[in-house]
Amino acid sequence: MSVLDRFRLDGKRALVTGGSRGLGREMALALADAGADIALLARPSDDLDATAAAIRAFGRQVWTFPADIAIPETAEATCERALAETGGIDILVNNVGGRRENVPVEAQTLESWRRLMDLNLTAAAVTTRVIGAAMIAAGRGGRIINVASSNASRVGRGIGGRHYETAKAALVQFTRAVAVDWAPHGITVNAICPGLFMTAPNQRWAKEKPEIIEAAVRNIPLGRAGDPEDLGPLAVYLASDASRFMTGASIAIDGGTTC
Repeated sequence: MSVLDRFRLDGKRALVTGGSRGLGREMALALADAGADIALLARPSDDLDATAAAIRAFGRQVWTFPADIAIPETAEATCERALAETGGIDILVNNVGGRRENVPVEAQTLESWRRLMDLNLTAAAVTTRVIGAAMIAAGRGGRIINVASSNASRVGRGIGGRHYETAKAALVQFTRAVAVDWAPHGITVNAICPGLFMTAPNQRWAKEKPEIIEAAVRNIPLGRAGDPEDLGPLAVYLASDASRFMTGASIAIDGGTTC
């Protein structure tokens, strides 16, 4: 077997949350390119349909599940539906998240804190529980990839919204804990910690608060922000047999920012 064959995902089914645009879209496309059929779980939008069409262009099967999984009950019900309609999930990518609100700690309401913690942490916990339980029951192992952030270990500068740092740090520790628990079942659980990538929200920040983005780029040793497609190959690695001995890891992909 060629070493490149270990990166193939033929016959696998992957569920990508927040898979309609940005980093989620690029990871979904990369997994499809490597051979996986894809279930997309994201809020209803034209982007969801467009990403599904791009996946079909690879000759893969695709399912779409329009839903807001920042609502825990919705996340649970939608994952159950995805399992029923796809026949089972081999790879889970917990990508949903975002800072969303640039608010100082002293000004953030309890409602805002809870809502954004649900978005950045509880959603991943719920999807992991439902999909992971099905993986355990199926007895075939599986791959879980949690998208955390470089802000899990490094505080963002010039911006509020510390729910984000808090949730992403918790997601990294959740990754480690579940990796230990589920290793006997052949399920690996790893986290990706992206730095600054020029997704749509950051493109908006670049227009509204250019000084924040410019300062962040100056702090990147490679001298640029990441392109969303830079994340795809790492997702394929963690989803494939190539990473079979890696679990509980948190991998920074940030141009050297956290070095």
